[in-house]
Amino acid sequence: MIPPLLRLCLCYAALSLLWVLFSESLLHWAIDDQPGATFWQLAKGAFFVLLSSFLMYRLGSHYQRRLAAQQRARHADESSLRQAAAVFDSTQEGVLVTDPQQRIVHVNPAFSRITGYSADEVLGQTPKLFASGKHDPAFYETMWQSLQEDGIWSGEIWNRRRSGEVYPQWQNLRSIHDGQGRISHYVAVFSDLSALKRSRDELDRLAHYDPLVSLPNRLLFSERAKQDLDRARNGKRTGALLLIDLDHFKDINESLGHSVGDALLQAVATRLVTHLQDGMTLARIGGDEFAMLCENFSAEQAAALAVRILDSLSQAYHLGDNDLFCSASIGIVPYPDEVLNVEQLMSNADSALFKAKSKGRSTYAFYSQELTSQAQQRVELAVALRQALEQQELRVHYQAIYDLGSGRIVGFEALVRWHHPEQGLIPPGAFIPVAEESGLISAIDRWVLEQACRQMRKWLNSGLSLKFVAVNISSRLFGNPQLDREVARILFNTGLEANYLELEITESAVMQDPDAAIELLRRLRALGVQLAIDDFGTGYSSLLRLKRMNVHKLKIDQGFVSGLPSDRDDAAITRSVIGLAHNLGLHVVAEGIEVAEQAAFLLEHGCDYGQGYGFARPQPVANIDWQSTRMTYGQRTPATNVDTDPDGLVPPPELSCRQGTQRASGSL
Repeated sequence: MIPPLLRLCLCYAALSLLWVLFSESLLHWAIDDQPGATFWQLAKGAFFVLLSSFLMYRLGSHYQRRLAAQQRARHADESSLRQAAAVFDSTQEGVLVTDPQQRIVHVNPAFSRITGYSADEVLGQTPKLFASGKHDPAFYETMWQSLQEDGIWSGEIWNRRRSGEVYPQWQNLRSIHDGQGRISHYVAVFSDLSALKRSRDELDRLAHYDPLVSLPNRLLFSERAKQDLDRARNGKRTGALLLIDLDHFKDINESLGHSVGDALLQAVATRLVTHLQDGMTLARIGGDEFAMLCENFSAEQAAALAVRILDSLSQAYHLGDNDLFCSASIGIVPYPDEVLNVEQLMSNADSALFKAKSKGRSTYAFYSQELTSQAQQRVELAVALRQALEQQELRVHYQAIYDLGSGRIVGFEALVRWHHPEQGLIPPGAFIPVAEESGLISAIDRWVLEQACRQMRKWLNSGLSLKFVAVNISSRLFGNPQLDREVARILFNTGLEANYLELEITESAVMQDPDAAIELLRRLRALGVQLAIDDFGTGYSSLLRLKRMNVHKLKIDQGFVSGLPSDRDDAAITRSVIGLAHNLGLHVVAEGIEVAEQAAFLLEHGCDYGQGYGFARPQPVANIDWQSTRMTYGQRTPATNVDTDPDGLVPPPELSCRQGTQRASGSL
């Protein structure tokens, strides 16, 4: 192919030669006279000059156009190169370029940032410098085969940084060919997957581990339990699940704050970890619940482990300025016998844990088929209890509260009882926990409150000189911010004056939200009702908070009364509570008095009121013994009955006492 410039020059040369060779002969042949010949001779020269000028003009114009086009193309190429260089240098992905012999000829700044190698350290080297040793020769053979056949390869590869750290890359390799189709370069573009993998690992950890105590959560624990159940069945071996629940953790969490509660959970987890052996999994599966899966464990080994755990957890916890004690209850389930799946395993553990708590907490209990039956009975009992509330099967019994100085009845505590049409009288210990679990306790509390107010109004109308009727308020009902309005409505509907009603609230109910509780107590006191703190000394309230509660009475829990007068600790605590209450201007009621020695001790130290089986059991209205107590413990000479007062009132005939009322000791 002849270039245009050469073609133009050849044409010009050919025409010029033809003109030189033949123009003179043509002129002589065409023109005979000399003057005319001279003219045409001049014309021939002029024509040659003009033709040469025209050809030179065309040649120059063509050259200028070609030069301008080349300059534009060069400027465009330079611009593209600058853009490519800017992208090359600023991209966050590493770029490495090698020659056909795989010697590195160029790298970008991101390469140095990711690998730790500077450009000077790698130029002239081969990519083998970065090999991690994690890939076998077959991996590289497959990579190069794809690169040779397709001209491209993409995939994850592990390389080594300058520091020696092995890290993952996502790498794209491409071969570059020249104009003749020969490979001129290889280009590798890669990104660091370390951060992505760390994020993925962190997400996986968050999905399977508890962030507070860094233990497996319920999801991961269930997966491991399922795997071990299958292995236990196939290998015909046994294992055990220990479900561990902290006793009264809620009281600590709500009274001292969630930060202290979290610190306690971390301390508990630390102690539990010390009991782990090979083949064990410890997990936090709920708020204050931990589970320990023990492979190749017998029932005897599980029991021994439970004892060690209970002993470890019962030791004092030193958390900043707080020294706390927190026991635990443990439910134990051997497997795989009669355990079909993880759901049944956990359900059986819950039943065993419930049994341990029912035994008084701070102990362990094994699962048995009987517990499943009991769980079913609780479900059925909840349904029956709802029907009992609707069908008026509940009853209110009243336990007399005595003035310890005179031995006379001054008030009553209203207690709910359930008279089942088929099972007879169901004890409160059987249905009250079910009522709390099912949420029926608030409705029951309201019903008891209204019944007690109506009965108190009847007693007062009949001429009895009682001071109060006490009603227990559950934590659930006390959590209702409209409680004061409900109490006011019931008092209005029953016609009872507010000062005859006493509401008993537990410390734990107040601790759930102390500030809101104190405000509610203030509004209740403004109504005129009397307020008492029940089971005082068993919770975590502070003396400052007790002062702010502004109540009228403290009730000493029967757990302190039962050891009187022989137990030195119980005696010291009781004396302190009585002195504290009186110094704050409060009255004191002692619960669970069963023998005269207890009543005598309480009277000696100034306790105002007492109740318990030693005085009278809870009774329906018709069975109440209105006489002064028959127990002699040093009280003043008793009056003939409750109604001896300055007005000389006597009990009406329908309320006269039943003689021979049976008495027996025991807990309320």
